[in-house]
Amino acid sequence: MQPVKFGIGQSVLRKEDDALIRGCGRYVADHAPADLLHAVVLRSPHPHAQFRLTDLDRARAAPGVALVLSGADTARLGHLPCQGEIPGVRMKVPPYPILALDEVRHVGDAVAFVVADTLDHAKDAAEAIAIAWEPLPNVIGAAAALAPGAPPVWGAGNLAFETTIGDAKQTARAFAAAARTVSLDVVNQRVAANYLDTRGVIAEIDAVDRLTLTLGSQGSHAVRDALCNDVLRIPAAKMRVVTPDVGGGFGSKLFVYREYALAAVAAQRLRRPVKWIADRSEHFLADAQGRDNFTRARLALDHDGRFLALEVDLLADMGAYLSGFAPFIPYIGAGMSPGVYDIAACHVRVRGAYTNTVPVDAYRGAGRPEASYLIERLVDVAAREIGVEPDLLRRKNFIRPAAMPYTTATGKIYDSGDFGRHLQRAQELADSAGFGRRLRAARSQGRLLGLGLATYVEACGSNGPETAAVKLDEDGGITVSVGTQSTGQGHQTAYAQLIAERLDLAPAQVRVVQGDTDLVASGGGTGGSSSIPCGGASIAGAADKLAERLMERAAQALEAAAPDLEFAGGAVRVVGTDRAESFADLARAARPGEPPLSCEHSFVPEAATYPNGTHLAEVEIDPETGAVSLVDYVVVDDFGVTLNPLLLAGQVHGGAVQGIGQALMESMDYERSTGQPLSGSLMDYALPRAEDVPSLRFETCNIPCALNPLGVKGAGEAGAIGSSPAVMNAILDALWRAYRIRHVDMPATPERIWAAIAEAKRRHTL
Repeated sequence: MQPVKFGIGQSVLRKEDDALIRGCGRYVADHAPADLLHAVVLRSPHPHAQFRLTDLDRARAAPGVALVLSGADTARLGHLPCQGEIPGVRMKVPPYPILALDEVRHVGDAVAFVVADTLDHAKDAAEAIAIAWEPLPNVIGAAAALAPGAPPVWGAGNLAFETTIGDAKQTARAFAAAARTVSLDVVNQRVAANYLDTRGVIAEIDAVDRLTLTLGSQGSHAVRDALCNDVLRIPAAKMRVVTPDVGGGFGSKLFVYREYALAAVAAQRLRRPVKWIADRSEHFLADAQGRDNFTRARLALDHDGRFLALEVDLLADMGAYLSGFAPFIPYIGAGMSPGVYDIAACHVRVRGAYTNTVPVDAYRGAGRPEASYLIERLVDVAAREIGVEPDLLRRKNFIRPAAMPYTTATGKIYDSGDFGRHLQRAQELADSAGFGRRLRAARSQGRLLGLGLATYVEACGSNGPETAAVKLDEDGGITVSVGTQSTGQGHQTAYAQLIAERLDLAPAQVRVVQGDTDLVASGGGTGGSSSIPCGGASIAGAADKLAERLMERAAQALEAAAPDLEFAGGAVRVVGTDRAESFADLARAARPGEPPLSCEHSFVPEAATYPNGTHLAEVEIDPETGAVSLVDYVVVDDFGVTLNPLLLAGQVHGGAVQGIGQALMESMDYERSTGQPLSGSLMDYALPRAEDVPSLRFETCNIPCALNPLGVKGAGEAGAIGSSPAVMNAILDALWRAYRIRHVDMPATPERIWAAIAEAKRRHTL
């Protein structure tokens, strides 16, 4: 058989891009059914307050208004569900109502839902609603929330949950026997997921009271099931959820939000379509945010610099409510605390705290970037304190390839990996050996230069089960139906390549159906870098079954034995001849009444996959201003198997830039006394631009995953996991060399770095 032109490992151009670059994409906001009404949400200006709606009649009588919903109107509905349970832990889960009834707990909390014939009329009516507010004390920040006497967000105490991982006694014994201990406190600040298209929903209802919701999501089935089962309390058969094009999800579009239920209720009452689209400022007040941990860690070392034990105390800010998977995020991150290192003993305490802020939840990497940042910063600090180069200390303590499969002290089982290999390759690409020369040149110009690396491992690829169907169409093409959801990753192209690998069919002849609960029977959605490891494995399994049936049908038509046949360009032919049957011919060869050739396959992951890699950053700092320039960036990853190098590079680049943004500039801040958000728009919340990031160089050093049928390990989140610690280690390398500055928290803004330098100079003069 000839090499497969469009199969695994080929840099096939994205099928999706033709429509998108011509402006022919179809996003939620583009959907405009006839007789459409528009909605706005009235939100709280207070971080914590009791309230009373004193006059709704004025708003209801305003021009164009069709409906005004208050908390009293939605009290019969179920609450937004928290599905992120921590094994063996009883959590304090407060109600998360669709509209606040008489008390709000963060700026942006939803108070009323106004529907009118135009968006302007809806906004005018919302402004006309009279509210009597009684402000209550608020608390910002998890540490402040757990301090004695802190204002309660929910009754007595703000502790949402507490759990531990690892062996406390073994860890204590290792610390007692240590020759040296190193400690570090780090802040992993709150960030906001800024996708291209803000969230939105259009709710429609038909003559038999069946709802159709068109919304941007990372999985239509999960949204439908949560809305029907937990909130609206209707059979799932009474709702269809459609997800069109999505311009990024990053975890934050996984969940059910209030507006989806509100639009559904409004459409039921009014018997007309209702549309709500968030504006960008509203996004900062209503969408789940990410990170926001304060972590204290200690590392025990022996006389030779080998790691003996790790102790971690992690405090996670949950915001005012428990969003979908929120409690589970710091817990799964805590399990990755040992990173790539052979650490025999580990103990982690994880606590969650309620504060008067927007709820947090999964954000690209979901706990694993936080774990990687902590251990990679801690290892750099340890290296400097014991007088060893950071790369050498890492090499001494890496888990060896011969030790695989390796069980960490937190119970994770790494199936494969050679961490020293990709570290070495990253250093070669970055010319680490020539850093001294570049350092001297920078100093001669009054600049600081720093080189930082981070070697990460993450757990992903375990969402499932996922079922895929692969069907032969009458025109000889293939239709793939699967419950994952593309939010920009390129599923149309990647899944077509999996079909090409087995059937030698051009991508143009493969149609992928996602994001419609009527057209796809079930689906786990996209999250945790599982689309290819889980959804792709399902598609590959279904395609293998279809290939077998095609061979059987072709063998009959060609009067040949199946072993003598091969796939070739959308046909089955006898090897070494021109005798062939096209897929279209085989589709037409079906007997009358015989259903189309279609096969299904379900894949259930045995365990998580563990992608890993090295990020290496070189930065230049102007000591007079604190400004940081990222002058070089290298990534070398182990993703098991590369399906499409172009798509993979795009995923790594995008993730790395998100991590770079968190390291240098992004922060969702609140004013501590008033509880008001200080980052309420893109005028206040800094995002990285092209000029902030150099051309990234990316390679792979793949070792196939032993537990996945495709050998893949997952890649969607990896870029965001290694990037923040690499950039911060580079910054601290420069600051340590020049001023012996041990640590600066993210984001490393010019102001923060300038202040650290000024303080170091002041200490030096004392």
